[in-house]
Amino acid sequence: MEKIKIGVSRCILGEKVRYDGGHQRDRYITDTLGRYFEYIPVCPEVEYGLPVPREPMHLTGNPSTPRLITIKTGIDHTDGMLTWADQRLKELQNEDLCGFIFKSKSPSSGMQRVKVYASTGTGMPIHKGVGIFARVFMDRFPLLPVEDDGRLHDPILRENFVERVFAYRSWQTLMEGDKSIGSLVDFHTNHKLLLMSHSPKHYSALGKLVAGAKGYKGDLYGEYITTMMDGLRLIATAQKQINVLQHMLGYFKSLIAADEKQEMLDIIEKYYRGLVPLIVPIALFTHYVRKFDIPYLKRQSYLNPHPMELMLRNHV
Repeated sequence: MEKIKIGVSRCILGEKVRYDGGHQRDRYITDTLGRYFEYIPVCPEVEYGLPVPREPMHLTGNPSTPRLITIKTGIDHTDGMLTWADQRLKELQNEDLCGFIFKSKSPSSGMQRVKVYASTGTGMPIHKGVGIFARVFMDRFPLLPVEDDGRLHDPILRENFVERVFAYRSWQTLMEGDKSIGSLVDFHTNHKLLLMSHSPKHYSALGKLVAGAKGYKGDLYGEYITTMMDGLRLIATAQKQINVLQHMLGYFKSLIAADEKQEMLDIIEKYYRGLVPLIVPIALFTHYVRKFDIPYLKRQSYLNPHPMELMLRNHV
């Protein structure tokens, strides 16, 4: 398959661009996700013009509008960084990115909980900042899935991020086509159960939007993708997954024997109790979908939202 373009902080790829001349390579990102992602590397501080090694910096002032200041000499690089970032974002806009992986805790690239000190640079910091570049990136591309390398160590957050990346790539593919209402209906149908697993509320809103597509007067596609990505940001909890599994089970009620239905119910119960990972009921459902050739379920991205080799549904 064609690799999906993802922006990433360069130090995560193993490039020695950190302030101390080192790197923080993440082998899961480079070696595992790298089999499916084509990385577009970015290092705000080096690309802005600072040397390696360099004096470290931190954020100071108001967490909502912090300044980027060198720790010892007190040089303010905020305005220069923002000027550079504006140009870099214009370049990234042409890359057709489907997401970005930021460097956690970085004053330029951290996406959340970055230390922000008082304007004096003294006292205890508060962990409510966003890196200078990360903030303007997320403001410019609010629909793109973003995460940082630290949070990707959490299996639930990792699954959510990768799922959003592949869903957004599917949307890009749709937008590269004829953009007919029929193609939007097909796209929505393919993603119904995936949407349901993240947010029944957004699933319902998108269903109404598509149903009234012919008479919609606004930006139909913009409204759809905004609502979709907002919904997919929400974690697919075990209870939401159970609702989807039980919904799918209804398609088999006249096809399977009583003992087979009971087996499926038992597997669903074991998943809910945390005794087996989600991949176990998914594998069983996939088997029956193929066996009975159920067209609606065969087309659902929910059953295969990302490569199985990533094993994102194997955690308990």
